[in-house]
Amino acid sequence: MTILHIDSSITGDNSVSRIVSQAIIDRLAEAQPGIPVIRRDLASAPLPHLTLDALADTSVLDEFLAADTVVIGAPMYNFTLPSQLKAWIDRIVVAGKTFRYTAEGPEGLAKGKRVIVALARGGFYSDDARVALEHLESYLRSVFAFIGIEAEFVMADGVSIGPDERQAAIDQALGQTQQLAA
Repeated sequence: MTILHIDSSITGDNSVSRIVSQAIIDRLAEAQPGIPVIRRDLASAPLPHLTLDALADTSVLDEFLAADTVVIGAPMYNFTLPSQLKAWIDRIVVAGKTFRYTAEGPEGLAKGKRVIVALARGGFYSDDARVALEHLESYLRSVFAFIGIEAEFVMADGVSIGPDERQAAIDQALGQTQQLAA
């Protein structure tokens, strides 16, 4: 069993998605002491945008396929995911490897893998007025479902409203991690 830990926030130690994704890693490691964790920080070591030449390098895909559990720290930037995280996703959504097209439509080939996303958003996007602006959770749910994975989400919403709300969002998200032990 191996865990792949992906972080994509540019704000370093101040990042709510990093705080929560690390808490998820800590919970999983408590449940399975000694489990190997591979860490990829997409902000400090960003992948270049996808090119045809870059597609030939399968190291990111191989790393993803070798992991049993993937924990992703995903902040919302401008209503969607950071471009660093998109560059990583572009390398793991590969025809013939993580999905294929059939006569009945696309089929996900990455079934059996657990993906947990620590999602941090500055505001609240669950009400009717703002739901149309939310393209982070909806995108990640869709792309992982496309490759055969039902992703789990730990949410920290309202982190930019003020310091008290930020701490309340962190506390609520950390509480959600209690239920994640494998």
